Amino acid sequence: MWEAKLKIYDELVAKCDRFERKGKTMPYTSANGHMFSLLNKAGEIGIRFSKEVQKKYIEAFDTTIYKSYNSIMHGYVLIPESMLEDLDSVAKYLNESYDYVMTLPPK
Repeated sequence: MWEAKLKIYDELVAKCDRFERKGKTMPYTSANGHMFSLLNKAGEIGIRFSKEVQKKYIEAFDTTIYKSYNSIMHGYVLIPESMLEDLDSVAKYLNESYDYVMTLPPK
């Protein structure tokens, strides 16, 4: 199951040409020193947004805050399974997340 989710995550990241997937055991994307998406051990994808956008998307996607390794990932939205059927749409959100972290001070 996890391998299938990794394949989906890789397909999603491949749709975005400004960054690439990192991490061997914990796949993630980062830019400007800030992580902005990841695949947890449960095979769930989380994408990072500003607090205002996070609230909006939690409501719009009918989802919740993302958790990874029993930790709440502040700023991250859990991408529902149903959305993974349209990776082009999810890629737009991933690109939006990249744009957001590029506005943050570099780490």
